[in-house]
Amino acid sequence: MDLQHWQRQFETWLRRHHVDQDAAHDLFHFRRVWITAQTLGDGVEVDWLVVLTACYFHDLISLPKNHPDRHRSSVLAAQETCRVLTRDFPDFPVDRLPAVSHAIEAHSFSAKITPESIEAKIVQDADRLEALGAIGLARVFAVSGSLGVALFDAEDPFAQHRELNDKQYALDHFQTKLLTLPLTMQTEHGRHLAQHNADFLLTYMAKLSAELKGDYEMLDLAAIQPLNARQQR
Repeated sequence: MDLQHWQRQFETWLRRHHVDQDAAHDLFHFRRVWITAQTLGDGVEVDWLVVLTACYFHDLISLPKNHPDRHRSSVLAAQETCRVLTRDFPDFPVDRLPAVSHAIEAHSFSAKITPESIEAKIVQDADRLEALGAIGLARVFAVSGSLGVALFDAEDPFAQHRELNDKQYALDHFQTKLLTLPLTMQTEHGRHLAQHNADFLLTYMAKLSAELKGDYEMLDLAAIQPLNARQQR
């Protein structure tokens, strides 16, 4: 099975049919998820065509974060992917469609679908790693900005005295989702990388807290201490 052949075909199709997506769900996101998936699956017996296909089509439908049916995005994407593969890729092996569909359905955080196959676990981990670290940080503020969400609550940036609300403050998304991701990872390598990147986000938060207090040289480690403790639970 020539994976490069399928990758070229998928990218050509996406350039023609998937051009109006936000920067968090574009072709380059799919390509990065595929690269990460290969790292996570190194040395593991995997159906790589299933992984490749799911990586490139997992966000074929991605409803906005403020859409009432947001949690159904991955199921809708799986259904649409099967239609696209059947219609536009007649040489794609139909026996792979159920596995591709499951991997796409299970990648979503909000769908709460447990990945059953090693392929689905790798795709889920690879996509969640994209949400962490420097790229993840940029995506949070890019998506929040497009939705008109404030960067953070200047009076209480880490929600020490209020309820978290990532629909109102972008920074709240770190606590409502991103910092919880290491505990959801399905592969050992994924857990290690996720914790490493979550630590980066905590460092960013410590730097932000210091700057809000007028200190541009140090980290406010006391501000993130409760978050560190919460991560260890």
